[in-house]
Amino acid sequence: MENSAQESHLRSENTITYESPYPIYAMAISSTPSRTNQYQRIALGSFTEDYNNRIDIVSFDPETRSVKTHQNLSLEHPYPPTKLMFSPSSLHKSNDLLASSGDYLRLWEVRESASIEPVFVLNNSKTGEFCAPLTSFDWNDIEPKRIGTCSIDTTCTIWDIEKGAVETQLIAHDKEVYDIAWGEARVFASVSADGSVRIFDLRDKEHSTIIYESPRPDTPLLRLAWNKQDLRYMATTLMDSNKVVILDIRSPTIPVAELERHRSSVNAIAWAPQSCCHICSAGDDSQALIWELPTMAGPNGIDPMSMCSAASEINQLQWSAALPDWIAIAFSNKMQLLKV
Repeated sequence: MENSAQESHLRSENTITYESPYPIYAMAISSTPSRTNQYQRIALGSFTEDYNNRIDIVSFDPETRSVKTHQNLSLEHPYPPTKLMFSPSSLHKSNDLLASSGDYLRLWEVRESASIEPVFVLNNSKTGEFCAPLTSFDWNDIEPKRIGTCSIDTTCTIWDIEKGAVETQLIAHDKEVYDIAWGEARVFASVSADGSVRIFDLRDKEHSTIIYESPRPDTPLLRLAWNKQDLRYMATTLMDSNKVVILDIRSPTIPVAELERHRSSVNAIAWAPQSCCHICSAGDDSQALIWELPTMAGPNGIDPMSMCSAASEINQLQWSAALPDWIAIAFSNKMQLLKV
């Protein structure tokens, strides 16, 4: 980091910190502001070892730079939610929908009257006694009736949330599937403990394309982010690795860049919502780094253009199109908004 001429620390007046009663893991930012007050909703999921966990929805006011809590927008959740997402703006619903994954895929309606009501509990288990935990999911913003989930049972399941039914289920990998990301209306990618990134097309369910495999055999890939501003590019992370691997789907197997300035494992990645060449990463070194990807990487690698230090390991990161000037990170029991 010391070598970076562009390094700039994000100043304290550009950070807003919210303290939760419990450790935070899952986090989501609503795609549209509340109609009543134009505040942006942020959902926060607890991470405790108990069966009973929680989701709290708070409001962020960018004008006053304040975070407000709502007693009625808090609910119990079985097990820690592995991921949270608000419905895409393309869904055109009068109220926000919030989805969560854990034991099942659950949908909730967040009403303007500051209440939250369950809509669906979606379970594709063939036996009523056991369900394979869901590790992640992604909401298709082009075809917003579709949500894709991934599971430790090696499958990816595509749900039609208008019908509350399974559209299709695929055995996607040889081992646990850890993340999933939509690229187009019918095209998604996933990463797995088998160390591969695979692309699937719902129009040809019998085949998939492997575009990357871990250089070390059987090293799991944990996170996947598809660049919505330029679908040629995606990013992935490896277990216990300080690297963010940038892939170009036109040239499989060989990364176009490897971002290696974290000092410990990378836990979260997010592409910039308004730029095709910026990405943020965060990890166990308590750093959130913003990178600008050059046309050609130099011999000494790529340095981040800016960084922010947190008080402890950063577990989660969100860079929302609804708040493109703010990045949200979660560490310990705190959620922090960073002006970029």
